[in-house]
Amino acid sequence: MGFGNKKNVPFHSKVAAGGVSGVMELCFFHPVDTVAKRLMTNRGGASLSTVAFGAGLADAPVVTKWMSLYPGFQFATAYKIMQRTYKFSMQPVAFEFLQKRLDQPKVLTQALAGACVGAGEVVLLPFDVLKIRSQTNPESVKGRGMLQILVNENLTLYRGWNWTIARNVPGSFALFGGNSLAKAMLGLDPSMSGQATVAQNAFASIAGATCSITVAAPMDVIKTRIQQNSMKEISGVKLVTDLVREEGFSAFFKGLGPKILVVGPKLVFSMTIAQSVLSWFARRQEA
Repeated sequence: MGFGNKKNVPFHSKVAAGGVSGVMELCFFHPVDTVAKRLMTNRGGASLSTVAFGAGLADAPVVTKWMSLYPGFQFATAYKIMQRTYKFSMQPVAFEFLQKRLDQPKVLTQALAGACVGAGEVVLLPFDVLKIRSQTNPESVKGRGMLQILVNENLTLYRGWNWTIARNVPGSFALFGGNSLAKAMLGLDPSMSGQATVAQNAFASIAGATCSITVAAPMDVIKTRIQQNSMKEISGVKLVTDLVREEGFSAFFKGLGPKILVVGPKLVFSMTIAQSVLSWFARRQEA
């Protein structure tokens, strides 16, 4: 992605850039993420409107419907800000570490660094689980605060950790690798995003995001369904078997369309914000 090659930008500035991008992304894109999660966990043939808002809000005012797409905002805030801060600050560190030890093309090294960061992202799994539950099964978290749930459920919140890693590693590999490859195809240094225009960054981000979401879609469906229920222990293998038997292989790509439609703009947005903040810090360092 090129963040690791910004000159004179200290680590805390990278952390700040990731945090700012996470906050702004959350405010604008949480509703669409909610719709995508509800589509992935839907097992029936209900209409898009019914799945997105629920049957009880069919005749509700537009404002009421819109606000229903912001469930569990506290969980989403904790997860998204930490996720973006971690991903955008640690991928450059991993890239610099690998670049010194591997004699590989920069595009591949960027992708490998992304895969490493994707694996480490499992540490944040409890917050992702709570976010998904609040979006798809709000009764499971109703009336309980975040700290209470974390204390009461502790390690059970890491249910599906293996499927999460199986989703994150190829997904992050494709995200950072696709982004860098797109820049290389444009004739740019894949690790020097500061020299790219906004349009070039947008093209690269959309390419990386589309590759990432498509590659990770099957594992994302499995992970989301495992995390949806807080009470029932579900075997991932049994879930896959039942899903194929009852819904067919196409079920692995449920919600893919909405996710691609939102992830493209979402990653373009968050990466542009992070890049702009990093550039501002770089200019201050050089002044």
